Amino acid sequence: MQRPSALLQTDAPARIESRALGTLAFIRASIESSGSMDVPGMAGIVMGLVGLLASVLVATPLLAPHWLGIWLSAAVVALLFGGILVARQVAVQGRPGFLGPVRRFVLCLCPALGAGAVLTGVLWNAGAIRVIPGTWLLLYGCAVLSASTVINAAVSRLVCTMGALFVVLGCVAFALPVIAHTATLGLGFGGLHLLFGLLIRRHSHGR
Repeated sequence: MQRPSALLQTDAPARIESRALGTLAFIRASIESSGSMDVPGMAGIVMGLVGLLASVLVATPLLAPHWLGIWLSAAVVALLFGGILVARQVAVQGRPGFLGPVRRFVLCLCPALGAGAVLTGVLWNAGAIRVIPGTWLLLYGCAVLSASTVINAAVSRLVCTMGALFVVLGCVAFALPVIAHTATLGLGFGGLHLLFGLLIRRHSHGR
């Protein structure tokens, strides 16, 4: 029969090792969470609704000639509402060091979005209007793919998939006739945003 002291000597290393592993797991989880950010599904839903509204307006014969202004206005409104919802979630969470991931998220989005804004003016002045929708979808998809690298791992795959679909849709748009561009933009900025916003919201509430 073992003495009590022998039992204590046998169990102690196991308990110390267990606590050490738990501490390491906590530290790793803290590092991962501090280096990523959450994106609210509601932001995608609102942006999708704005995109669908824009496509409906452009499909109206009276407003069709003003399609560029309508879509640019919709982009500003969608980005504004999306930014407000993301900022609201950041404020609610209030995690220390959270501004780092937000800054990286913005830096991932801005280059491709800025390139899209510049190319819109260049293509419009050059008379290459038919390639503008494809350019928007392609560059926006690239921006979303880049931003997915700093998003919480729980939803980053969904965001990455959405970005890839935008890229594919942009490539398809280059080959489509002008008459199909309104539907293509509506499918991308309206449909994809709405669908993945709902998926992200459902996934986040299911955790």
